[in-house]
Amino acid sequence: MQYIDEFRDREKIISLVNRIRFESRKPMRIMEVCGGHTMAIHRFGIPSLLPGHIQLISGPGCPVCVTDRRFIDHAIAFSRQPDVIITTYGDLIKVPGSSSSLEREKAARADIRIVYSILDALTIAKKNRRKKIVFLGIGFETTAPGTAAGIIKAQMAGLFNFYVLSAHKVMPPAMSAIIQQGVPINGYLGPGHVSTITGSAMYEFIPDKYNMGVVISGFEPLDILQSIYMLVRQHEANQPKVEIQYSRVVRPEGNSQALELMNEVFELRDDWWRGLGVLPQSGLAIQQKYADFDAEKQFNIEIEPTREDKACICGDVLKGIASPADCRLFGKACTPTDPVGACMVSNEGACAAFFRYRKTAAE
Repeated sequence: MQYIDEFRDREKIISLVNRIRFESRKPMRIMEVCGGHTMAIHRFGIPSLLPGHIQLISGPGCPVCVTDRRFIDHAIAFSRQPDVIITTYGDLIKVPGSSSSLEREKAARADIRIVYSILDALTIAKKNRRKKIVFLGIGFETTAPGTAAGIIKAQMAGLFNFYVLSAHKVMPPAMSAIIQQGVPINGYLGPGHVSTITGSAMYEFIPDKYNMGVVISGFEPLDILQSIYMLVRQHEANQPKVEIQYSRVVRPEGNSQALELMNEVFELRDDWWRGLGVLPQSGLAIQQKYADFDAEKQFNIEIEPTREDKACICGDVLKGIASPADCRLFGKACTPTDPVGACMVSNEGACAAFFRYRKTAAE
């Protein structure tokens, strides 16, 4: 508790806010590309502490939110197959597909089980050798090494009734696409959890190519405010660079063992991101040498035509060109208990965070 209190100290927060207000003169739009930051920014009311010319906007940092609706349709199609058990993180259960959701399929007696790690899914596979266990692999570089380790463990244990449907993605192509597509921003709050795996070097192309700074941030109020201050100083001096604020966790070199696991099992492929379209070399496909565990390659099933809800602006929110409040469905037809779009489902989604902490923002 003392550790947390250190990063929520009122006097230190006030001092840092005053420094930001004193030194910041240029208008500035800062985008966070981590769902954990999105939730923390709204929870702690960070925007209300900043001068009016500094705007914080949410980007494509929620893996559930950016995942293709076709992936959900694919998972639903699997759940309707005989002798199939779907294992998934809880966030995916309520994400709408084209005509259903995993939650509805579960209510219709499909065997869909929420797990807390891929190890739970492997245990289910061991106990149900006559069933086909499909694990829904989702997330950025933070969770991909765990999925890779699970596939290797399945191979070593001879669990050939275990499969992964991969929607894993990597973050740099999305950060590049945001800039290339003309979204007006002046700096990135770099993702803390992703960067514990990758390190900081993968962001160096952003100041080099786009003249824009990146500060890898922690998740407490002082972390976020200090990161904003570091970006402000870069912006005011016109000296963009990559800096690590979250130095108690993130190292420049990252986690070599985790990166080796990812590279052993996965290979890059073009992938679809909600709001951004198909981004080259942004997804992680299972390599051919582990094809026995690739659900896409081992199952030939028909998937219904994918249909998006035209009233939902989740894609624009993820791209940073709209706010949740701009959506006519927000808080009415679309709520966390009955979501229309993926941005309202996940705890890391911008719409869910905005909905949950509206009172904090108003205060």
